Amino acid sequence: MEIVHEYSKPRRDFGRQCLFSDRPAELVADVPPDPNLALQFMPRGSSGQALQCSRDMSEHQVINTERFESESRGINHVEGGWPKDVNPQEVEQTIRFRKKVEKDESYLNSIAQLGGVIEHCVGQNTAVDIYQKYFEDEDLLDEIQDPPFANTIYVFRDPNRVKRTVSCLSWHPDGGRKLAAAYSCLDFQKASADMSPDSYIWDLENPNKPELTLKPASPLVCLDYNPKDSHTLVGGSYNGQIVFWDTRKSGQSMDVSSLEQSHRDPVYKTIWLQSKTGTEAFSASTDGQVLWWDVRRLSEPTEQLILDLGREGNLDRALGAISLEFEATMPTKFMVGTEQGVVVSCNRKAKTPAEKIVGTYECHHGPVYALQRNPFFPKNFLTVGDWRARIWSEDIKDSSIMWTKYQMSCLTDACWSPIRPSVFFTVKMDGVLDIWDVLFKQNDPTLSVKVCDEALFSLRLHENGRLVACGSQQGAATILEVCSGLSNLQKNEKSLMAEMLEREAKREKILEARQKELRLKERSRSEQSREDEAGRDAAEREESPEQMIARAEQDFFSMVEAEKRRRKEKEEEKKQVRTDGHQFIVSHIVDLFTKSHFTNTS
Repeated sequence: MEIVHEYSKPRRDFGRQCLFSDRPAELVADVPPDPNLALQFMPRGSSGQALQCSRDMSEHQVINTERFESESRGINHVEGGWPKDVNPQEVEQTIRFRKKVEKDESYLNSIAQLGGVIEHCVGQNTAVDIYQKYFEDEDLLDEIQDPPFANTIYVFRDPNRVKRTVSCLSWHPDGGRKLAAAYSCLDFQKASADMSPDSYIWDLENPNKPELTLKPASPLVCLDYNPKDSHTLVGGSYNGQIVFWDTRKSGQSMDVSSLEQSHRDPVYKTIWLQSKTGTEAFSASTDGQVLWWDVRRLSEPTEQLILDLGREGNLDRALGAISLEFEATMPTKFMVGTEQGVVVSCNRKAKTPAEKIVGTYECHHGPVYALQRNPFFPKNFLTVGDWRARIWSEDIKDSSIMWTKYQMSCLTDACWSPIRPSVFFTVKMDGVLDIWDVLFKQNDPTLSVKVCDEALFSLRLHENGRLVACGSQQGAATILEVCSGLSNLQKNEKSLMAEMLEREAKREKILEARQKELRLKERSRSEQSREDEAGRDAAEREESPEQMIARAEQDFFSMVEAEKRRRKEKEEEKKQVRTDGHQFIVSHIVDLFTKSHFTNTS
């Protein structure tokens, strides 16, 4: 039954001012109970039931707010304040007008009045330090004491029926409101005919539907936003082609490299270069090539490097590239991770192809899936392969300076935190995201989060250090938000991390020098023994049988004489011991007799 209250008001009272006053409560409606109705019902017995979780409300309704749609528009700025007869584009007219105004008395009076006001404001600013930092020395104890955590905030799922692996992720450079994801099937000859080649750009405010669909001819293995132009992307396809997009126009590619001039294998990594035009990028593939491109003309690469460690440029002996690293602060250097577990250090500005390969690092037993320099200490870089992650120093090529213990599942990707120099992230085949803080502990991760049940293959951090994007094997891109303790720079963290890296590098250098010294000693010892054996063999070949018999007799009698001398010296030592013992006993008896004699006399 619904109770309805009806209020009536005369027409003359419409629009009259409301006068409120205190008054006692009034009973508007009263429905007394009817005992006769109770006879029609049967009372129900009470029963107890244990509940672990109860609903807060019986009914709940959520109304989605209207989505805010933004539109980019240009603004033309025109310089104003000039008279109509003065053209601000003409330098001579503006200089002539300024000189005329400066001679005016009203201008001088205005400047004198404004000067006193400005002087007063400047005096106020100098009297009080407006940039003073209060509570600078106090630590944030609440944040430090809280245990680390990470929460899942968004999940973007592949809208296609046949699910594909999220092979690469890239954040939008302006604010990070969008996330570009490349979808492809990396299993050899496992792609079905009805599998879609499309990749997507997702908006964090609308996770139900992709904002833009990228339509390449072949599935994308990698994708990267241009840091100088947030509307352009470059991607590497499964068939080896390089694709360029401009999101302001459509999801169709603007330009594609020709098959004859492209890679022969899937392109596993593309990176934009630091250039004045902002249109240069380079790519790496398992065909053993690193190619440089200009997206304004993708008909052919501008430069080529073949990863042949013999420095002969033989493509048949080249190492397959699967990861790539380029640091903008070091524009001439870049590093390539290969399928054979070797990281190749290269110099782009070298004159000959042989000089471009500077050195190699034997990093892992299998492919180097991830390779990234520390953003705070570029001389140190992180690699991931097989079952562990390693931290290397450029100066030490024989061994890494720090490493994690072997994990139960293979590691597939890793990256450094852009905010904290001691924190890095790794993902594994069991669907776990590990967050490592080497200043806190080195043996185990600081935080492990089970993101999903399938394997994770890609990882990318937002520039603010709080948002982490993980791509899974079944096409789910999960966005997690880590706690402030793992995303805010701690006190003295840079200096402590620098000391740790320097200490570990010095330790490895000492061990490396010791190993070299031992190897040199062993080599010299083996060479000396080899020379002695060769000398003896040569002498034996030159001697006649009579000389060999005479030399053997001489060696035998010399050994007999040496044994006789040894035994004689041993007998003499025994006699000397007996004589010394006898003298000691006699002297001891004399001392006892003398002491007893003097005692009786006294």
